[in-house]
Amino acid sequence: MPAQYCPPQPCPPQVFPALYDPPLVSPGQQYVKTNLFNKVVTHLHPSHTTTVNKLNINHQHYFPHTESCVNECCETHTMCGFPVNPCCPTPFGF
Repeated sequence: MPAQYCPPQPCPPQVFPALYDPPLVSPGQQYVKTNLFNKVVTHLHPSHTTTVNKLNINHQHYFPHTESCVNECCETHTMCGFPVNPCCPTPFGF
């Protein structure tokens, strides 16, 4: 009598906890804030008055900054059987 063949039985997969690497930290960005105060000095001379008119050009630089947020969603659909169609008879007549 020959030996019977037994196919391998699948086992459910083992799920292990997530592994986390240490955080990667980039070098910090340094900002320098400068405050500029204007002072007017008037010079008066006894024999002559000099009025000095200076054009002060203020170059204003703007750096708009925006932020955004992304929300991601993953979905799975698991079929745990077959849908029933009441209009079609079952193959066994039940």
